[in-house]
Amino acid sequence: MAIRVAVNHRTQYVYDRAISLSPHVIRLRPAPHSRTPIVSYSLRVVPEQHFINWQQDPFGNFLARLVFPERTDRLIIEVDLVADMVVINPFDFYTEDYALEFPFDYEPLLKKELGPYLEVAEAGPQIQAWLRSVSRQKQNSVDFLVDLNRRLQSDIAYIVRMEPGVQSCEETLTLARGSCRDSAHLLVQILRHLGLAARFTSGYLIQLKPDVKPLEGPAGSEVDFVDLHAWAEVFVPGAGWIGLDPTSGMLAGEGHIPLACTPAPQSAAAISGNAERANTDFQFHMHLTRLDERRRVTAPYDDRDWASIDALGQLVDRRLNEGDVRLTIGGEPTFVSASDMDSPQWTIAALGDDKRRLAIALLHELAREFTQGGVPHFGQGKWYPGEPLPRWALSWIWRADGQPLWKDAALFADEAADEGFTMEQAGTLADDICAGLDLPNRALVEAKEKAHDGAAAEVPIGLVLPLASAVDEGFSETEQPDGSTRWVTSLWRTDGGAIELIAGDSALGYRLPLNTLPLKPDEERPREYSPLQNRAALRSGGTTAPGGAVAERPDHFAPRILRTALAIEVRNGHLYVFLPPLQRAETFLDLLSVIESATAKNECKIILEGYLPAFDPRLQKLSVTPDPGVIEVNIHPAQSWEQLVERTETLYAAAHRVGLISEKFMLDGRHSGTGGGNHITLGGPTPADSPLLRRPTLLASLLTYWQLHPSLSYLFSGRFIGPTSQAPRVDEARHESLYELEIAMERVHSDECPPWLVDRLFRNLLTDVTGNTHRAEFCIDKLYAPESQTGRLGLLELRAFEMPPHPRMSLVQSLLIRILVAWFWKQPLHRRLVRWNTALHDRFMLPFYVRRDIEEVVSDLNRHGFVFKAEWLEPFFEFRFPFCGQVHVDGMELEVRTALEPWHVTGEEPAGGATARYVDSSLERLQVRVSGLDRNRYTVTANTIALPLQPTGQVNEYVAGVRFKAWQMHSGLHPTIPVHAPLKFDIVDLEAKHSVGGCTYHVEHPGGRNPDTFPVNANEAEARRLARFRPEHTGGPLTPRTPRENADYPCTLDLRRL
Repeated sequence: MAIRVAVNHRTQYVYDRAISLSPHVIRLRPAPHSRTPIVSYSLRVVPEQHFINWQQDPFGNFLARLVFPERTDRLIIEVDLVADMVVINPFDFYTEDYALEFPFDYEPLLKKELGPYLEVAEAGPQIQAWLRSVSRQKQNSVDFLVDLNRRLQSDIAYIVRMEPGVQSCEETLTLARGSCRDSAHLLVQILRHLGLAARFTSGYLIQLKPDVKPLEGPAGSEVDFVDLHAWAEVFVPGAGWIGLDPTSGMLAGEGHIPLACTPAPQSAAAISGNAERANTDFQFHMHLTRLDERRRVTAPYDDRDWASIDALGQLVDRRLNEGDVRLTIGGEPTFVSASDMDSPQWTIAALGDDKRRLAIALLHELAREFTQGGVPHFGQGKWYPGEPLPRWALSWIWRADGQPLWKDAALFADEAADEGFTMEQAGTLADDICAGLDLPNRALVEAKEKAHDGAAAEVPIGLVLPLASAVDEGFSETEQPDGSTRWVTSLWRTDGGAIELIAGDSALGYRLPLNTLPLKPDEERPREYSPLQNRAALRSGGTTAPGGAVAERPDHFAPRILRTALAIEVRNGHLYVFLPPLQRAETFLDLLSVIESATAKNECKIILEGYLPAFDPRLQKLSVTPDPGVIEVNIHPAQSWEQLVERTETLYAAAHRVGLISEKFMLDGRHSGTGGGNHITLGGPTPADSPLLRRPTLLASLLTYWQLHPSLSYLFSGRFIGPTSQAPRVDEARHESLYELEIAMERVHSDECPPWLVDRLFRNLLTDVTGNTHRAEFCIDKLYAPESQTGRLGLLELRAFEMPPHPRMSLVQSLLIRILVAWFWKQPLHRRLVRWNTALHDRFMLPFYVRRDIEEVVSDLNRHGFVFKAEWLEPFFEFRFPFCGQVHVDGMELEVRTALEPWHVTGEEPAGGATARYVDSSLERLQVRVSGLDRNRYTVTANTIALPLQPTGQVNEYVAGVRFKAWQMHSGLHPTIPVHAPLKFDIVDLEAKHSVGGCTYHVEHPGGRNPDTFPVNANEAEARRLARFRPEHTGGPLTPRTPRENADYPCTLDLRRL
């Protein structure tokens, strides 16, 4: 995003008497080929009695020739310029085929034209020795120039040298140091020796403090600054002049503003002229000021804005506490690799080695920040159709009361290191665990891989202990006398004395042949505990010291064969302890205590895996899991604004430290979230505390308000929206559901509504078009679903939120939701729902109408006592609706922005032995906004077709959408309709029947440089976006074509339907 800056450069000579000055030449005006846009420029000279003539030298540089008719006691030259610091990709150029590899020869005519830039001025022994080390082997020309520039930067140390002129190449190489002028002159001579045309460049160097320090490479300037600088430029056929800065070792970019480019340094001096001899006081001053900064995702809020946001968050907290709302807010933020943009694991695949490595690193970072005395758990997560195994799931569990769940973290192994453990250590560890559980080790049974094709079974890889809580299984009404868990086991009889595991790659505990165990039809199921029941405080856990062998007693064995077990497996040199499913936190706590004691006694390290403990609010948990292209983090919910701020900012910082980021860039440079979403969950400290269960009108009010204001669905969403997306609105493609939803809401507002009824009323309405209850904007799968304990947690999941690239943007989203909860808790909202029909995918796809709608939301919030500012949402508009470009024509301004487009999912097709449904993402939409337009005289066209301009309410300002086919899919809608890109927008004079100006929007690089790798950072992405916008209009006579009337989409020109 462009940052407008002002540069003030003042040079002052004060003499001890009035003297005569010869004519002076000033070279302080940006050169015509400067790629950084110069908005304005001024030159002030003292004495004011002078004559000035602007001219251009033989090399095209601007010169100001000054003549001073009278004597003066001072000379002041002050430059003031304003520039837009748009990102420029220094590698965005084309190279002629014959110059693709170095060395190459210029074509004869070109070589003659470049004559002054090929003349070698110095050929001393030092430069000759340096040149002998330069390889002349055939190599890519760009790579050669980059390496040459970097090598010179490493060989020559930079110093500030105030003496005029430049050092000779011999002196610079001998001293191995020099100013920017010296290094630039040396590089020019080296390039000419190598047969490359080069010139010396003087100019301004602007460096802005980066919003975010990079993970790798130089951190950049700590402050904004500007200075006079010098660098070299080399001429590459096809590319033209390419700037090489040997001081930094980088190519010249947007911060390099050339003033004079000449064959020799002497003719590039900023100021040239003579004066009478006199004592002179010389001073110079350079200052850089940021004039205008659009809100951007790397710096969305300044300190003053954030102080206001934080104060509002504290106010909302007080309102929530006064109303006894007991709201918690959590989420499922997602992250991607900062260094790998292209591999499948960070684009489409769920699993990958690097993804697991970064997930483990992030888990440990978060554990250090949030937990104390917790335990890591490496378990299994979701299992999706078509995937051979369930995905892994990494968790960290700790006690909510701050007491340690585990005392010695050094007992946990690093999965990346081979500890070299064997079955011998596994056996002694298993014996000590049995002793700690007060169970006989006779119940332990070895586990082997199943033999195949008549081969003998392999050696044991682990030990299995059938295990359960006697109380939870209904075998006993009381625990041990000391209050600890009464454990029971059973004997698993096998023919060979060992269990043969089911074949596979999963952990041992998941591959037990449980279907071979006897099962009685009347066996009771384990006792279940309701998530809503009250629970006593957990006792302080102490480490049990394992004793010797336990004498068998009848009560050690369950009256039936147990089907749950603890297992110890030797895998990759590690000892993995597989935890059985446990119903209560107390039993989980006791089992961990025994495992820790046994592990410490054996001086070994373990990795916990298996089943997580059943939900219990006395235990806190965070988890890191894989999803297609992303890592998903389930952070523990926050009960206050202060907690939410601390946890969100800590999470983003931890992810950044391990090499994860919260944004992606598309091939064409468009900015997007991670693609995995940032689902927000609302609930209470316990399910019984959930405000959504205690006051069901809160859910109805939120549903109503979201339906009334489509901006809440679209401003914060990802790119894939619409009826077949991951989180469709309740009224997208299921318009009849609004009628049914109003009936359900009437029941909520009028009757007593127990928790089970809330689920029954909305479950069949909050779905996607296939009836999937999870893929809905408002997901109530975990509110009070009857199927399982994990479905009755009192949680509402808002799934239409994309991952914001900055933590404070995420916090502003959450603040908006917290305000709405505070409002609707006190004043439930009961209104008739709006039938938006096609307006939903017409008006509300354009940023103008989304902005107008969200401003109504902001007005509502302020009316109810919450001072929320609309400008706080500006970063979301810049992120969601990227600026493409604008042109100014005769007092009119035409701006193009990206708009939203709901994509269709096509019908089922065979794909790789399975069935797939593809997303038709070939359609795109733009918004065109024009101001200062006289509709009686002018109109705006897209590819010569008049746009359906809609008035905005501002005088002579109009807006319209353009829907077009950006690329051709192998399988999609309307295969015979061609691609409409590029789009050429014109402001047409209806009387003259001629375009007076316009612009062209390309969906790919207009020069054919279409990269097949994703941008590595925001700068490269912005450069790609800017390259696709060109200020140019349609030439010749132009009579706008009238499109077919489209009553369904009156605000949008659909180029597929003319």
